[in-house]
Amino acid sequence: MGTEETYYQEPHRPQFHFSPDSMWMNDPNGMVYYEGEYHLFYQHYPDSTVWGPMHWGHAVSKDLIHWEHLPIALYPDSLGYIFSGSAVIDWNNTSGLGEPGRPPMIAIFTHHDPVGADAGTHDYQYQSIAYSLDKGRSWTKYEGNPVLPNPGITDFRDPKVFWYGDTEKWVMIFAAGDHIKIYDSPNLIDWTYQSEFGQGIGGHGGVWECPDLFPLQVDGDTTWVMLLSINPGAPNGGSGTQYFLGDFDGKAFSMHPAFAEKVAADTASGNPFWIDYGRDNYAGVTWSDVPKEDERRIFIGWMSNWNYANVVPTDRWRSAMTLPRTLSLRNTPKGQLLCAQPVEEAKAIVQDKTAIPGQTVSGQLDLTGILDTPSPTLHLDLQLSWTAGEQPEEIGLIFSNTKGESYRITLKGDTFYADRSNAGKTGFEEGFGRVATAPRWSDKNKLDVEIWLDVASVEFFADSGATNLTEIFFPGEPFTQVTLEVEGGAIELESGKIGRAVSIWQ
Repeated sequence: MGTEETYYQEPHRPQFHFSPDSMWMNDPNGMVYYEGEYHLFYQHYPDSTVWGPMHWGHAVSKDLIHWEHLPIALYPDSLGYIFSGSAVIDWNNTSGLGEPGRPPMIAIFTHHDPVGADAGTHDYQYQSIAYSLDKGRSWTKYEGNPVLPNPGITDFRDPKVFWYGDTEKWVMIFAAGDHIKIYDSPNLIDWTYQSEFGQGIGGHGGVWECPDLFPLQVDGDTTWVMLLSINPGAPNGGSGTQYFLGDFDGKAFSMHPAFAEKVAADTASGNPFWIDYGRDNYAGVTWSDVPKEDERRIFIGWMSNWNYANVVPTDRWRSAMTLPRTLSLRNTPKGQLLCAQPVEEAKAIVQDKTAIPGQTVSGQLDLTGILDTPSPTLHLDLQLSWTAGEQPEEIGLIFSNTKGESYRITLKGDTFYADRSNAGKTGFEEGFGRVATAPRWSDKNKLDVEIWLDVASVEFFADSGATNLTEIFFPGEPFTQVTLEVEGGAIELESGKIGRAVSIWQ
């Protein structure tokens, strides 16, 4: 670790996104809330900036934004590397691993046996547990691991566990090659197969990974949401996370008929519904045990893509997480949509908030000139509109620097285009500079956007989070200029705010 003055100041180091102190990081794991702390575990290799034998790194936060690094939680052992999984608080001590007044925090993870994998066997991944009685600071692996042996399935991994009150059982959903399996248990130790889902459904361009399953309320009704990461096979290449909407009875998941029809009808990607259309939001899952009075379903994803994760141009560390996001369902003329917006806590790091005057825009408008000093980290809110039936040919946001580099997001018709071909270094991976696209789900003549610009990423939320784009880039110097550009017509900038996002590591 460097001195306070230089800590987290390396080129391209995110200033308000979580990144490891050093070395490699990928999937978020074991996210759980307990006694005032949000825990974030993550896939971590402490000896290199490229993927290697997996550990569980660990950090905690009181506000989901400022993070404290803690020692590695789980190390590889005789059963293998520690692959992805989840964590829960066993409030009723169903496992018998707690003590009076101290419910155990239990991690459920995949053991990956590298020897078996190299030997070409098919049973080298299995599910195991570990427990902590000191708020996640120290861990004991269960002596009877694995609790769920492998029946001979390659890619048998990434368990997400939750309590289902109606059956008074724990439910485990995990990936099994080209589908997911669902098991249940009274005690987190003895597991019984119940059902599976996904063969021939949705995107199958690559292996299925990191599922999640949870209920959300929408207009008084409950819909169950299944998240499912896939690599490759995302709509813009490489890694991405699709979702399915339906019902769950404690044993089996079934898609809503109208939703199933739309998934089946999409021939391009195998599933039109993705939690994020940018190229850098993968393997995301949600927090367990968020207090009932909070009622939020909070998500975080890995801000990278397996197409280039091992070769991005950073030195001391590799990759970051997205901002935590609140997930919600919305009923729209196009059916139910899963929407995501940054958690409210993020706004606390925005300083120098300045109103952007309402005005008609045709051509270019500098949005950053109203700030006293240029900033490489920004938060931007815009409410735009146009005369019905007269949408301009292009509405664009351009992030640029004094070197002539730029990243741009443009709305043309009902499609957003994200272009990082001129956003800095791209030569480390052949397809890094390709343009990405995302659907606009709304057909209204009003558009609201929220943007978080960090030194090496943009998170873009349109139409109150109905369309999201998360992308990383590596410019020669940070982007401090933001321009709104309108071609082939005019729009009303009804209102807007811009502010400087301060570093969470100061």
